[in-house]
Amino acid sequence: MNTWLSFLHGGMLDLGPWALVGVTLALTHVTIAAVTLYLHRSQAHRGLDLHPAVAHFFRFWLWLTTGMVTREWVAIHRKHHAKCEREGDPHSPAVFGLAQVFFRGAELYRDEAKNAETLARYGHGTPDDWIERHLYSRHNLLGVSLMLILDLALFGVVGLTIWAVQMAWIPFWAAGVVNGLGHAWGYRNFACPDDSTNVVPWGLLIGGEELHNNHHAYGTSAKFSSRWYEFDLGWAYIRILQALGLAQVRRVAPRLRLRAPDAADTLGQDQLQGIIVHRYEVLARYSGVVKAALAHELEALKQRHRRGEWQLLRRCRKWLVRDAAALAPREQAQVERALSLAPALSTVVQMRRELTALWESSSASSEQLLADLRAWCLRARASGIDALEQFALQLGRYAA
Repeated sequence: MNTWLSFLHGGMLDLGPWALVGVTLALTHVTIAAVTLYLHRSQAHRGLDLHPAVAHFFRFWLWLTTGMVTREWVAIHRKHHAKCEREGDPHSPAVFGLAQVFFRGAELYRDEAKNAETLARYGHGTPDDWIERHLYSRHNLLGVSLMLILDLALFGVVGLTIWAVQMAWIPFWAAGVVNGLGHAWGYRNFACPDDSTNVVPWGLLIGGEELHNNHHAYGTSAKFSSRWYEFDLGWAYIRILQALGLAQVRRVAPRLRLRAPDAADTLGQDQLQGIIVHRYEVLARYSGVVKAALAHELEALKQRHRRGEWQLLRRCRKWLVRDAAALAPREQAQVERALSLAPALSTVVQMRRELTALWESSSASSEQLLADLRAWCLRARASGIDALEQFALQLGRYAA
């Protein structure tokens, strides 16, 4: 009887409290690795090829610890990138509100997983073998039930708590933190046409997924870190797997290369390609031009005691570096009214829109694009706005 009670209390392993904490963190971290390496970087974006044995281990582990179906997760994530921050985005704080995404992100995922059109349009190329059709996708709840039995057998009654943590780990960190805070709070290296942010510069706890803005800038890159102070733990795992012959990197973000300042006077095809490839980095630098012009206008309004206009301009500061199409009609109306009060700032914002339109042109030849870029730089240098003039000079430093 005592043996049976001891088994119920401590399970087969009978671990101490700190050992149980360590085991829980280890188990949940394997799940994080499976999501970021297999579901995200390999399946959804094809930036990475995993050895079939590694890929199937991750499929099996996710079946046990999340019940998620590869095709559903991939389709929903691809749709998020295709519709980001717009109507149709399955989990955007801009559409649903931060609180709903943070606290109900898993429910939003389940709702979208029922959308057959989403799965058909965005779920292509995912596993469709016998075990996927007859076990993983058909009996996804069986896996998490087996995990519960295993946890209870290994750890005793505390296994129920470990299982609960496992079940909540991805809904909280991926659906809540990354999809919620990763589009609302943090820093941005790249001015992508969305609200993505890097939550912290050290991608440790959730395998590099915290570097969300970097990922949105270069979606197909298998590496998420971009700056010297950023660390992507998922990339470290990829390098280990690569060294063992268990992974092959297909794509990484292009490395920024700047020419010497004395070479910046020439604008050729090489500079045009460099600017297009690194367009989100270019726009991030341009944000400094907008901020400088905004600060100048705000100071002028303050000195003239025009408080109402000062408040309007300050309220619009975040919207000035957003694409007009991404703004709500009310926001767009306020921006246009604010710009009518600040001619220099209006010039800076308008030239940002023109620069963006330049690389979005799909029909113009490279010669026409280069001519348009040179014309843009000439107007920027003649604008009389110091920050804009300096920015135009810096464009000549980009290289493909």
